[in-house]
Amino acid sequence: MMKYQKILAVIDPEDEEQKSLMRAIEIAQITQAQITAFLPIYDLSYEMTTMLSTDERENMRFAVIEDKSAWLAELVAPIEKQHGIKIDLNVEWHNRAWESIICRVMKHNYDLIVKGTQLNDTLKAVIFTPTDWHIMRKSPVPVLLVKDHDWPIGGKVLGAVSVGVEDDDHIALNDCVTRSAKGFAGLLSSEVHLVNAYPGTPVNIAIEIPEFDPQVYSDSVKDHHHNAMLRHAQKHEIPQNCSHIEEGLPEDVIPALAEKIDAELVVLGTVGRQGISGVLIGNTAEHVIDKLNCDVLAIKPDGYVSPVVCS
Repeated sequence: MMKYQKILAVIDPEDEEQKSLMRAIEIAQITQAQITAFLPIYDLSYEMTTMLSTDERENMRFAVIEDKSAWLAELVAPIEKQHGIKIDLNVEWHNRAWESIICRVMKHNYDLIVKGTQLNDTLKAVIFTPTDWHIMRKSPVPVLLVKDHDWPIGGKVLGAVSVGVEDDDHIALNDCVTRSAKGFAGLLSSEVHLVNAYPGTPVNIAIEIPEFDPQVYSDSVKDHHHNAMLRHAQKHEIPQNCSHIEEGLPEDVIPALAEKIDAELVVLGTVGRQGISGVLIGNTAEHVIDKLNCDVLAIKPDGYVSPVVCS
């Protein structure tokens, strides 16, 4: 059974389908998780009211909160009735949406954030907002980014690991990614796949060292990653035919395989640029996420501490 029992679904006023809330409901209907529909708000015109009295500014703020609370209640009511589920509501005034989301999670012990992504109709590509990136980098709990991709029963969940390096941090995060992938696969009656990208032969070495044999080097690197993946897959009882080793950059290999197998979810590790060694670091993870056309579950290493300080 999935460990996610308390879900924070971030509401987007511009999303007619409310992808995050609908995905949270899919999970909750199986796990019996508690859902909170969370709407962080801020009116920029509030910055222009410094000439007003404190009471007048507070009245304005409360009026905006009440209006958005009424809108959220009206939005959620038919969804609750349709799905037979109770959804808690929360509207919070904060000038940095990502910080309000993370602080809400930390203060109230949520164990999963679900947030929808935006599709640019002109570019036909998913657009990630600064809020998305801040949440992924700094959230202490897993973040599920929802795109326009169905979650069919019997689909595929892809876990992105880095099995070529044997330090404790990499091993721990690989294990976490694989366990999470298996957990969601169990939830969705899906098949788990693992993918590992390994580097190709450095061109400069092949040029500068005449006796260097690039084929021998390439075969050696491939064998090293293949054996490491085999050990990792066996450890987690993943079939060999579902374990993929591909030469290339993670930002190319992972999205290509996800598209090839039509994965409904990709699970990957992020480290939030906090100096902790991990599977996909900084820009690499973001480039991977940018190219994926399915949902993404971004997780942190065990013991990760968010840099966000909540008042």
